[in-house]
Amino acid sequence: MEKDGLVIVYTGKGKGKTTAALGLALRATGYQKKICMIQFIKGSWHYGEMDSSKRLEPEFEMVAIGKGFVGIIDDRSTKEEHEKIANEAIKISSEKIQSKNYDIIILDEVNYAVNLGLVSLNDVLNLIKSKPKELDLVLTGNYAKEEVIEMADLVTEMKEIKHPFQKGIKAKRGIDF
Repeated sequence: MEKDGLVIVYTGKGKGKTTAALGLALRATGYQKKICMIQFIKGSWHYGEMDSSKRLEPEFEMVAIGKGFVGIIDDRSTKEEHEKIANEAIKISSEKIQSKNYDIIILDEVNYAVNLGLVSLNDVLNLIKSKPKELDLVLTGNYAKEEVIEMADLVTEMKEIKHPFQKGIKAKRGIDF
């Protein structure tokens, strides 16, 4: 008999938060667990997990709702547009959490969405509080708020020690996206 679901947080300025969540999803599909990943920020760019996640269907469902990374060079969306879509992601997250159709739900980059002011901390705390007892809930993104960390059962902080970008090496397909 499995214990109650966990609240898991992958945070920090180092790489690997989404990758850790995807690794967890890969492992869980091996046990025929149902997983849904809702991406709060990513969405406008094409990246590898958009295609590879389809290979894990029907156990794995990805909802890439974001309008892309906020405030980077090619971001042409207003903050209001980012807020609107991020709040839609909160609504979708709530529906998925309450559906009881999943064993694991991953809220990808939700911590970063809170930090950017796209969604409220209270909305995220309410998602955590409302999760069914048996559901494992994973929250990724840097700048996890102390209140989220306090509610979590497992928190891992990714710490950057060295990054290829420091040598002028650009993001690499299959490694970074």
